[in-house]
Amino acid sequence: MRIIGLLVVSLLLIASFAISGCAKSVPSEAQPEVNNMEFAITSSAFADGAEMPVKYTDDGQNISPPLDWSRGPSGTASFALIMDDLDAGNFTHWVVYNLSSDARGLPEAVPRDEKLDRRALQGKNGGRAIGYFGPSPPKGSPHRYCFTLYALNTSLDLAAGAYKEQVLQAMEGHILAQSQLIGVYQR
Repeated sequence: MRIIGLLVVSLLLIASFAISGCAKSVPSEAQPEVNNMEFAITSSAFADGAEMPVKYTDDGQNISPPLDWSRGPSGTASFALIMDDLDAGNFTHWVVYNLSSDARGLPEAVPRDEKLDRRALQGKNGGRAIGYFGPSPPKGSPHRYCFTLYALNTSLDLAAGAYKEQVLQAMEGHILAQSQLIGVYQR
């Protein structure tokens, strides 16, 4: 009986960790089978799970934070980045795709242009505008902002200004790995 109790507690802990992380943007059957421990996204502006500085929010300068990532797995042809507010029904704050396979990050204050350096394109956020839209939660509870970086085995055949749903659909079957970074902000 004690072993069954320990098993139940272990399963509950595993489930709570899974629920507390970033919501999966891609259906589970499309999730990559790659060990993502070696593929990571970070920011010099805040640690994973820590508060995002006001500078990167709608209350501050509303500029994108600096992001860095490690090399994608073998076969990576491009990267895509999606930022969602997990506590506002996955409201989309940023969509970037066709980032070069040799890119290792994005600088602070990425311009809100459709086309970035080289072949990278920006999509429309939940406000139907191109580029980054910083955290702007209602007063009250903290909101979690999830930056999900995807390593893809292809470039996406999409024009600039695509919505998150279009990017996710185009990525189906092409995701080699993904990594997530969460920033928190509260008014």
